[in-house]
Amino acid sequence: MKKFNLAALLMTAGLFLAIGNQADAAGVGYINYQKVQDGFPFAQQAVKEIDAKALEMQQFMVDKEKQYKSLDTPLKKQNFENQTAKEFKLKEEAFMKLKTQKEEQIYNKIQAATKQVLIDQKLDAIVDYRVIFVGGVDISDLVIQKLKSGQF
Repeated sequence: MKKFNLAALLMTAGLFLAIGNQADAAGVGYINYQKVQDGFPFAQQAVKEIDAKALEMQQFMVDKEKQYKSLDTPLKKQNFENQTAKEFKLKEEAFMKLKTQKEEQIYNKIQAATKQVLIDQKLDAIVDYRVIFVGGVDISDLVIQKLKSGQF
């Protein structure tokens, strides 16, 4: 009988410890990445830069089309097409490099701010808002505030 009482006492103590540990855990946060990105001034500026480069490429093609129409021989047109294709490819590569670089910078800054919010709010994890069905804490606005503070 003593062994049974001791086992019951240990199980009860274990249950209380488990419940106590759950009470200490802050839980799971979730983030709406698009909302954070839209509210982040650095990201907004990066989008403007990327859009400006895209418009620059479009204008380049419009200008080249006008030049192409003014050429009079098939040989000149063929040479012009080849040269334009090379120039456009270089511009396209530079555009993709810029876009990738800006996206990476934005992601790294958002991730750093999110990690800081995780620590500040004593959360166990932060996931994308599309993963949460019920529960969790939306930290999107907290991350935006961190980003706007200029620390990242």
